[in-house]
Amino acid sequence: SVGTIQRRLVTHENPRSPISESYRSLRTSLMYTTKRDQGTIMVSSPGPGEGKTTTIINLAITYANLGKKTLLIDGDLRKPVLHKVFNTNNEKGLTHYLSGIEEKIETIINPTDVENLQIIYSGAIPPNPSELIGSELMRNMIAGLKEKYDVVLFDAPPIMAVTDAAVLSQLIDQFILVVRFGITDKDSINHTLTALSNVNTILTGVVFNDLNQKNSYYSKSYYTYRDYYTSDEST
Repeated sequence: SVGTIQRRLVTHENPRSPISESYRSLRTSLMYTTKRDQGTIMVSSPGPGEGKTTTIINLAITYANLGKKTLLIDGDLRKPVLHKVFNTNNEKGLTHYLSGIEEKIETIINPTDVENLQIIYSGAIPPNPSELIGSELMRNMIAGLKEKYDVVLFDAPPIMAVTDAAVLSQLIDQFILVVRFGITDKDSINHTLTALSNVNTILTGVVFNDLNQKNSYYSKSYYTYRDYYTSDEST
């Protein structure tokens, strides 16, 4: 739920907590990836309720806290929630720009209470999300934003639900997959990896939610952190 996500924005509300440190560790891992071009990051999950939105908002805040000029974009054009988390309206957003209603990108960029962090909300839900995401205008927009911001982060829809995330992954430098321990099953992960492989998308890393201390681990290939999630649904 939106209220649950708001309670989990720990990097802003409690920057000294162990969970905040885990998000900073994720940020550091991404910053020191061997990939040369790393200005854009997207976060998705196999299905809903696995914690992708919580992850990307906290990650965006950690970049902003580091002094990086940060832009967070709601790339879920079917079931957007960022505008609800930040308690604002969704009257202007990404879909308005990609459909030509708003001609200047500056008109859809919104400030936040977090220094160095700005947001583009999704805008009105369109009839053709995948086409807008895969458009030449989207590609050009991303290229332009990379010139203006140190890091641009996309909250993408779940991979198994629609093709949008796979399409967006073709335009992004780094891809983080969020899975939830005890919720995401092996079949979902396998289907997700197959879908990404079909479009030649390579994962930068995987974030595991809901791991307890015994099950948590960190390796070169996976970014892992212990969470304090309750049994409420994550987004």
